[in-house]
Parts: sequence; C-alpha cells; structure tokens
Amino acid sequence: PSEAQRATHEEVLRILISIGPTETMHFQTWSDKAGNAPPLTAVDPVTGVSVTFPDLDVTDELFKKNLIMPEPCPFLDRSLPICSIIRPTQTQGIAMGVVTFLTNMGLFIGQSPAFFALLTQLAQAADHAKHGRG
Repeated sequence: PSEAQRATHEEVLRILISIGPTETMHFQTWSDKAGNAPPLTAVDPVTGVSVTFPDLDVTDELFKKNLIMPEPCPFLDRSLPICSIIRPTQTQGIAMGVVTFLTNMGLFIGQSPAFFALLTQLAQAADHAKHGRG
C-alpha cells in the first residue's frame, strides 16, 4: 500500500495495486508448503488417476525452488520495462473477454440461452462500471 500511495503514473498504480495481496499470499503458500514438497507420485484409490509432483531440487535455473516470482516477459511487449508481468493492467472489455474465453473452452456447454443472456448482461455491466469518487 505504501508504494501505491506514492505512484504518480496511472499504469504504475494499476500494477502496484494488482500485485500486492496476490503475491503476498503466493509467497506465503510457496514458503510454507509447496517449495518444500518432496517428489511424490500419488494414485487416487477411487478413480485410479495418478498425479506426479516432480523433484524441485534440480539444477536447471528455470526450475529452482526459489523462483517464486514470475520472470520478465519481453515477448508481450518489448517496450515494457524489465519487470515481471503478473496480470493485465488494462482491463477495458476484460469481463466480456473472460466470458468469451470460458465459453470457447466449453465450460458452459449445455447452459440455456437465458443463462448466456444473463452472463453477457453481467459482463457488459462490469465492463462499463466506473470507479466513483465520493
């Protein structure tokens, strides 16, 4: 919060506000649990489905346990400064974008036209919402 209070550029403010709580929780979870997990293969006794958690103590730089933060990604936009990109900072049309993405994934297969009408209405309202100043 203290960094966001000093931000003078709108994009910097959006980035600072969006990464704070999420990255704090991510760091805590990784430090407490996931980063120390031993390699394991487990099989669900009911379904027979197995899942494997690999050995995180490897020598490859991209897979070290201390890499809890995202790496810079110039492939998104080379004009971006050297910093990690956590999530979009420009959210215009994002709610409808999410609806389109989830629909195209097949998440809503079998839903009624009324469901899609309501979902679209909610997403459009979210996309048009503005932060009010009191």
